[in-house]
Amino acid sequence: MPSVFPVELKTFEAAITSPEFSSDDYCGMAYAARLLAVDETEVQDLLAKGEIEAWKTLAGHARLHLASVAALAEKQGGGRRLPDPDDLSPLRVMLVEDDEVTLELYRCQFEDWDLPVDCSWMSSALDAMMDIASLRPNLLITDLSMPGLDGLEMLHGLKRNQHLAEMQTIVISGFPAEAIAARGGLPPNARLVQKPVDFSWLEGFVTALASLRKRRAGPATGPR
Repeated sequence: MPSVFPVELKTFEAAITSPEFSSDDYCGMAYAARLLAVDETEVQDLLAKGEIEAWKTLAGHARLHLASVAALAEKQGGGRRLPDPDDLSPLRVMLVEDDEVTLELYRCQFEDWDLPVDCSWMSSALDAMMDIASLRPNLLITDLSMPGLDGLEMLHGLKRNQHLAEMQTIVISGFPAEAIAARGGLPPNARLVQKPVDFSWLEGFVTALASLRKRRAGPATGPR
C-alpha cells in the first residue's frame, strides 16, 4: 500500500530526539490497523482527521504513536478488540525486497501468522538505509539482488552502525554461499537462507524472537 499523507506530519527523525521518546513508542500502519481491528485505509482516514499522532520517516513511511493508537481503541471500544498490553512492545522487523509480488507474499504470510510483530516494508536497500538507524529493527530480512544499492552493499554499510549491533539478520538469496563470500561475506549475525524461502521455518524463527522479546520485556506496563 503506497504511503499517502493527507496531513502535514512531523519528521520521525525530529520526534525521536525527544528525551522521553522510546523505540517502543511507535509502530507502522499495518500494526496500528491490527491493534484497532480495522484496515489500513481506515487508519489513513483516522490519520487525516488528526485522531492519531504520527511522523514521517526520511524514506516517506508513516510511524504512528502507539499510545495514541491505544487511546483511540479505548475511546472507540464497542465491538473492536482493544490492544493487548503485551502487543504494545512488538518485535520490530524490517523486510527489504524490490520485487512487488514477492513483497506482497511476505505481507500475506506475516498477516496470517498474527504474531506481535511490527513490520516495515522496504522496496529498496536505499529506503532501508535511510530509515534503519531510527527504526532500529530487531530483525532485518533482506534479499541481496536489488537494483542500485544491493543487499550486500547495504549489509556491509550497516556493520559500522553500533546501534544495530544486536539486530538479527536473515539474508534470503539464490546466490551460493561461495559467491557471497567472494564479495566480502555476510556479517557475523546474518543467517543465509536459500530461495525459495521456507515460510514454515521463517514463521518459527520470527515466533521465537517475538517470544524472547516478550520475556525480556517483563510484565506489561501498558501505554505511556
